[in-house]
Formats: sequence, C-alpha cells, structure tokens
Amino acid sequence: MDFKELTGLISGLLWSKALIFLCLATGVYFSVILKFPQLRLIKDMVKHLIGGDNSEKGVSSFQGFAMALGGRVGIGNIAGVATAIYYGGPGAIFWMWVIAFIGASSAYIESALAQAWKEEIAGEYRGGPAYYIEKGLKSRPFAIAFALAVIIACGFTGPGVQAFNIADSFKNAFGIEPVITGTFVALLFGFVIFGGIKRIAKFAEFAVPFMAIGYILVSLIIVVINIKKVPAMFSLIFSSAFNLNATFGAIFGSAIMWGVKRGCYSNEAGQGTGAQAAATAGVSHPAKQGLVQAFSVYIDTLFVCTATAIMILSTGKYNVVNPAGGFIVENLPGVGVGVGFTQEAINTLIPGYGSKFVAIALFFFAFTTLLSFAVYTESNIAYIFRHNENYKTIAKVVKFILVVMTFFGSIRSSEVAWNLADIGVGLMAWLNLIAILLLTKPGIATLKDYEEQKKMGLDPVFIPERCGIKNADIWHDIAKKHYPVQLKRLNNIIEKSGVKSDNIDFRS
Repeated sequence: MDFKELTGLISGLLWSKALIFLCLATGVYFSVILKFPQLRLIKDMVKHLIGGDNSEKGVSSFQGFAMALGGRVGIGNIAGVATAIYYGGPGAIFWMWVIAFIGASSAYIESALAQAWKEEIAGEYRGGPAYYIEKGLKSRPFAIAFALAVIIACGFTGPGVQAFNIADSFKNAFGIEPVITGTFVALLFGFVIFGGIKRIAKFAEFAVPFMAIGYILVSLIIVVINIKKVPAMFSLIFSSAFNLNATFGAIFGSAIMWGVKRGCYSNEAGQGTGAQAAATAGVSHPAKQGLVQAFSVYIDTLFVCTATAIMILSTGKYNVVNPAGGFIVENLPGVGVGVGFTQEAINTLIPGYGSKFVAIALFFFAFTTLLSFAVYTESNIAYIFRHNENYKTIAKVVKFILVVMTFFGSIRSSEVAWNLADIGVGLMAWLNLIAILLLTKPGIATLKDYEEQKKMGLDPVFIPERCGIKNADIWHDIAKKHYPVQLKRLNNIIEKSGVKSDNIDFRS
C-alpha cells in the first residue's frame, strides 16, 4: 500500500458514518439541553451580529462572524451541494437544512467556550479548542493533538487545495494559466495575512457579505425566471426527503446520509474551526459571540447552500446516480458531479457565462476560506509557541509557508494533499466534538448566565466565577477596562439581593 492509498484509507475511516452520527447526535443533544436557542434567541443573534467593541486587541463581533463565515462558505457550497443531489437526490437538501438547524447549537457551545478561555497573545485575542481543551479539561496532550491537526489541515495542505480550485476554474473559464492566477492569489493572500488579524478581519468584513449577497441575488433572479417551477421544486425536495417520491425511493437512505454528510462538511458546526475565529472578537460576554456563530451556520446552509440548490433544481440542471447502475435522473448527459450543475443552471440565465460566474464565485469563496485557514493556523501556532520569546518570528515564518503552499497548490493538485487535508479536518472534528461534550457544563453555564443577566435588565458582562469557570482571569481585566458600567450595574444588583457569589468583588 503506497502513501496515497494509506492516506485515503485513513481519511475514509475518519469521515465514516460514525463521525456523521456524532455530529448529528451532538447537535441534537445541545439543542435539547439548551432549549433550542437557535429558535428562542434569533433576535439576539441578529442584534449581536453588529455589536462588539473592535478593541485594540480584538475584532468586532461582525468581523469575527465574517471570518468564521468565510471559512464555512467555500467550495462545498457549490460543488458540495451538487454532490449531495447527485448521490442523494433532491431530498438531500432537506437533510442539509436539518443538520444546519441542529448544528447551530454545537456552534454556540464551541464558540462560547472559545471566548471564555481565550488569551491575549502578542497584543491580539486568540483562542479555540486547543485553548479550552487545556484550560477546561486540563489536558495539554489532547490540546496539542488538536493544534497539530489544525496546522496540518489548514496550514500545510488546505491552502493548496483551495488555491488549485481557484486556478483551475480560472483556466477553464478565462484561459488564464494557473501560474499567473497562483501568483496573484499568493501575493494578495500574503498582503492580507501579513497585516495581522485586523487586516484579515477588515477584508472579510467587506468580501464575505459581498460574495454571499451577490451569489444569493443571482439565485433569486433564476427563481423569479422559473417562478412557476418553484412550488414543484420544493414539493420534490420534501417528498424525496421523506420517501414519498417513487422516483427516488431507492436512494432514500442516501438522501439522509449525503444531506447530513455534506451539511456537516459545509457548515463545520462542532468541528472547532469557527470557534477559533469567534475567540478573536471583543465582546462583553461569550454567549454573544456564541449566538453570532450559531447564526453563521444558518447563513452558510440555509442561504448560500440553498441558493445553489434552488439554481440547480429549478432549472432541472442535475443528474442523480442510481446505486444499482446508471442514472435515476440524467438531465445533463456527460456532465459529471461538481460545479458543472451550477454552471449549467447559470447558463440558463446568461448563456455561455456559467463557468465564468462560477469561477468568480469560487475565487471569493475559496479566498475567504484561505484567510480563515491563516487565522486558524496562526491561532494554533500561537497556542504551541505562546511562551516562546521567538513567537513573532515563528509566526512570520508560518505565514510565509502559507503563501508558498498557496502558490504551489495552485499549479499542482495532489490527491495526497486532499487526503491529508481531510485527515486533518476529520481529526479536528473528532477531537473537538468529544471536547465540547466533556465541557457541557461550562458551555451551558455561559448561556444560563447570559439569560439571567438579561432578565435583570442588564447588558450581560462575563465574570467567569459566576459560571463556575476557572483559568479565565483575562476576563477580569476585560470587564473592568472595557465594560465598567455593565460591571457596576451587575455588582449593584448583587449587593441589593444580598447574595454573594463566591466572595468575588465585581466592582470596577
């Protein structure tokens, strides 16, 4: 067995049905135990989306949201949706919606924990699973394992995979040689990431809404043009999802499996990636960024993935494979699974320009994912080397490696690189899901404290001891320096109630 076969085998084992079940079960568990905050607190999600301090050490709540969403919204939103339809039929889209709804609770927990146990490193907030695994579970080896998985997946293999898709799509659409596209992408990438978290956040703040809104607008135009077909399209999705459509009865199980699998892969809820972006935000309470990140899961799947599905299904530009051989539906003879479905759907709106539009969309989707990879890689490099006096030099070297990997990946695709990236992401998902399940108590405590303070009429401010959270002393300085008014109001209410909270002085 050669190295390619070995990495492919390991990747397949990690991304087995067991991981899909764990993602689903974890989402259901947190949804129930938190009393479905993804429904109860939607107003809070939107409210906190535009909040946050954007302090000298942290980014705004919206910028943290944009960076995480940039990581979630990627190639999977175009090719992944097509793959789900190809193998699972239209019903797979419904199950993608389900996993997004359920997964939002997992996204809340991991992001709130990342905020609770974040650190200030080299003048910037950093955090994520490696940090809360060490501080919450008191296991440095466990934390190191997660950090190394991130560095492999996001630092050494992931950038090349994303860059190759950009370069390949531009060659097919515009005839531009990969070396030219790769040079441009690498230089732009380097310019942004060497500016630090602030510059990455500012770029994401502009690019992510632009790309998502533009993509959704095109899908809405296609819907309007095909408005008479829309009711039948949604009927097809729901009937196929519940085995009520004879045409797709043979792949009912595949609809569930592929919908959940592609939904998990696309929205990344519970995998620990979004949590690392969440930790960089400056907010008064971890629950605020937790709710914002839960909302980013909705945007990724309920809006962007649905936009792709609507374009494909309303125009009928798709194929569905039959596991027994041949096709159940073959509307596009000779077109394989991938971006081809979306290209053909857009060609119905602007003939001959489908590949060009998809190439531009892929550039924005993949490039913002690249930026998120840079944040995730540096956060874990910071975790490992944060006590090293040469940390800043190490961080610069890592950024340079990221730029180099981006360039070389754009001109040379490798199945081994794909396998290694999938192995890294799979390890991240397994390790983080286990960690957040073990940290259920402090995760729940953050939301309970947030809602209790809201009932008091307060703008919630985080004092770790109120939630029984230790090793989070940074929040004492954050609260006193940035939120003295909220802190004073909380202290006054505590004093009036006559209830002491572990003899902690909350006064600024």
